[in-house]
Amino acid sequence: MVVMLRLSSVLLALLLAAPASALESSAVVSPRTTATLVSDQDAIVPGAPLRLGLRLRLAPGWHSYWQNPGDAGLPAELSLTLPAGTAGPIAWPTPEVQHEGPLVTYGYTGDLLLPVQITGAAPGHITASASWLACRDICIPEEASLSLDIPSGSAPSAADAARFAAADQNTPRPAPFTAQIGPDSVLRVTGLPAAPVRAARFIPDRPDLVRNAAPQPLATAPGMLTLALSRPDHPAEGPLSGLLLLTDAAGQSSALTITATPVATTAPAATPAPNDQSTTWPAILALGLLGGLILNLMPCVFPVLAMKALGFARLAGARRRQVRGEALSYTLGVLLSFAALGGLLLALRDAGAAVGWGLQFSSPAAVAAMAWVLFAVGLNLSGLLAVSGRLAGLGAGLASRGGHAGSFFTGLLAVLVATPCTAPFMATALAAAATAPPALAMACFLSIGLGLAAPTLLFAVIPSLSDHLPRPGRWMDLLRQALAFPMYGSVVWLVWVISQQTGPTGVLIALIGLLLLGIIAWLLSLRAGLARILAATAVVGLAALLVTLTATTPAPAGTTMAQDQAAEPFSPDRLASLRAQGRPVFVNLTAAWCVTCLVNERIALDQPEVHAAFARHDIAYLLGDWTRQDPIITSFLRSRHRDGVPLYLFYPAGAAAPIELPQILTPAGVLRVLEGG
Repeated sequence: MVVMLRLSSVLLALLLAAPASALESSAVVSPRTTATLVSDQDAIVPGAPLRLGLRLRLAPGWHSYWQNPGDAGLPAELSLTLPAGTAGPIAWPTPEVQHEGPLVTYGYTGDLLLPVQITGAAPGHITASASWLACRDICIPEEASLSLDIPSGSAPSAADAARFAAADQNTPRPAPFTAQIGPDSVLRVTGLPAAPVRAARFIPDRPDLVRNAAPQPLATAPGMLTLALSRPDHPAEGPLSGLLLLTDAAGQSSALTITATPVATTAPAATPAPNDQSTTWPAILALGLLGGLILNLMPCVFPVLAMKALGFARLAGARRRQVRGEALSYTLGVLLSFAALGGLLLALRDAGAAVGWGLQFSSPAAVAAMAWVLFAVGLNLSGLLAVSGRLAGLGAGLASRGGHAGSFFTGLLAVLVATPCTAPFMATALAAAATAPPALAMACFLSIGLGLAAPTLLFAVIPSLSDHLPRPGRWMDLLRQALAFPMYGSVVWLVWVISQQTGPTGVLIALIGLLLLGIIAWLLSLRAGLARILAATAVVGLAALLVTLTATTPAPAGTTMAQDQAAEPFSPDRLASLRAQGRPVFVNLTAAWCVTCLVNERIALDQPEVHAAFARHDIAYLLGDWTRQDPIITSFLRSRHRDGVPLYLFYPAGAAAPIELPQILTPAGVLRVLEGG
């Protein structure tokens, strides 16, 4: 893997070192950053407007800093030597709020452009000296000397003009509000529109004005909001300036520049509204609970719930203590699995990895292992695989047998299979967990798990419910055998996911694994010593297959929504280019393992009337494949305060902000958005 990364870096450097066009300078490349100087024009008439920009393409996991880096870091600097004219300051894009342990910083990831306006520009040779800080586990100062030749003449805007237009979209605009800061450190903003504010955060544009890691309790009233800031003991005197980040009830975010005038008296606080910060976290946890509850109805959870239904059937007429114990065991398995996945997700993010919810489905080896476990469970339910106590830890026997262990591992398996799905209301809790301190983030994960386990937990609270279940009988054997088929169906789906991730090679490896499992089932049925040795050897073969599958080359992403609706691969650059052309754009971020995504595409997007609307309005269609958690798509999802797929965005022509569609689509709902109704 290390060798491959180094080879990729060398190839990238060679490509970028090729002679540059007039639009972009030759690149200065490090393992962390690729830096160039770009222009928004191919040629210039003396005295005409011109914009230049420092473009930093940061490697996955690395970040740089805003003009106020927060609790740590340094901002980028750019010094230009021009044939004529004056360079203005950097027009800083809206930064991301980054939690680095106990510190909070403000910065950027991915592809960054820092634009500068040139007044009185002239053609000629331009040189630039740039410096910045690239950070992950450590911070490394970097610098570059760049040059660009812009000829004289009148020419169309450069291709990089689209990149400048995208940066403009992400640049904070002046707030049309009045802001005051009182001696009690309460920021009072008045003159807000009627639309309710769901969340708000203030980011100062200079260091040492507020404590960045402190909470900012929000309260709202019609036309106003207050944020209780925590300020240093001796803050700088004068107005308090910075960014106000607002999120409305529909989840749309905006960034505004404000300057709060100091007042000598304490400003009256807004009357707390249901969306104030004091109730934000309880509300987010409640949404997580509701999302987890709805997750029980998502298609990807059905096979495991079928197994739990068999467990419920076994409890008919059982003692109350047994009913309560098995229900609690299932709940414990769900909660511990959510805690483990959440902890792994947070640890990987702290290490700089660009990962999101459902991260285990980004690995073909993990998907294959899950397919094999479900196949073994299906064989067990069909009566073809009798797993002994010593081998029960493999999961198939534990998850499909009764008792506390069976209930616990059924809960574990439910979480592993459920994570590709993002139910309604879950997105808010997952997005909050992505930026919250570890304790609150873990509370978000556990609230979703509690919602998933809630129907079973009800039997622990009211064990007498088991009295209303049908009594055990021969029908249970038939039910057990019938429930094997949802397991086999899940295996088919997972093998298809592998085909999307790795192509035919991955499918072959997965099918060989299924064959080995069938051989293991037959060998264990012989109950002979030699057969058990051969079965153990086959298990080693399964492990070797997983190692082989890990090294397989990813399959190319698909580029077609349907037979007659062409789609292009998603990238932020392509999105910016299409928007600069004035075209409406529909963005679909999906993954092969996301059942909700596949259902939406088949039921809502892959319909003749929807295709006709795309053609009628000349709507560009961008398809982002997150099957292997592409870091560029991960970064875009985070910029939209999302941590999973599906995500559907429609950018109307000329609109400043996109319309976010719900996670469950209908043809009528999609048409209503596309037609502007």
